[in-house]
Amino acid sequence: MVVADRLSFSRAAAELGMSQPAVSQAIARLERALELRLFDRNSRGVQLTEAGKMLLPHAEALREGASAFAAEATRLAAPAGGGAIRLAYCPMVGTLAARVVRRLARRVPAVAVELRAAGWRAASEDLLQSTASAALMSRPFPAGFASTARFRLPVRHLAVPAGSPLATAARLGPEQLARQDVLMPRHRPPGSLWAQLDARLAGRARFVDEDLDDLPAALDLVAAGRGVLPAPQLLVETVRRPDLRFVRFDAPGLGVGYGLVWRQQDASAELMALVQAAQEVHRNRSSG
Repeated sequence: MVVADRLSFSRAAAELGMSQPAVSQAIARLERALELRLFDRNSRGVQLTEAGKMLLPHAEALREGASAFAAEATRLAAPAGGGAIRLAYCPMVGTLAARVVRRLARRVPAVAVELRAAGWRAASEDLLQSTASAALMSRPFPAGFASTARFRLPVRHLAVPAGSPLATAARLGPEQLARQDVLMPRHRPPGSLWAQLDARLAGRARFVDEDLDDLPAALDLVAAGRGVLPAPQLLVETVRRPDLRFVRFDAPGLGVGYGLVWRQQDASAELMALVQAAQEVHRNRSSG
């Protein structure tokens, strides 16, 4: 499913920590077992076939079911404990974090949750240092951690200053960003939105390196004229500012993935209750 998300064997391999040939061989074995072609490969990249598109929701349901099974088994096996759960969350999906906490409160009222807003880098450090029980964060997820409730936000717009000539455009493509300043973080891990954008715009735009760990906050830099910024659909739907414009960006396949991430060996009954709450919220969100 990572290949389906990334539409690239090389990007999927980087995210999974595998070699590209190993990923290609795994997909080939699956296609032979199913007697179906799931992906079309050509010089422009990888695309799902019609059969692949039809099977993808079923594969995602199986993955979520397996995660739910593992979470429940771990919860039942874990000794009952106390103390608060610390949930780091990306501000981009803060409303989702709040829904997860509300769902957990209804399921297990005795479990207290401490919320901490954290971008990708801060959330990764919290998990690695065990200062957070779990993180609702963007991809790529830290290696060796469990994850569930995964979803992807498409990026179909650019945030531009309201006074910029770009603000009057009906739509923009990568070629129209030549000599434009594009806000990008210094660290662009494989599989991230920034690595995808870097590959799409290489040689076309001037990248302005900023400490971008919070997309909503980065809109202030756009309004100040520092550069333009890729905007996930959720940001476009929720932000209304007179000093900004969201212009359609033609970059098919561009997006940012999110999920709930935790250290499997640190699982407790309380943490597994949080995982189950996140899975329930994700299922309701997907079905809605």
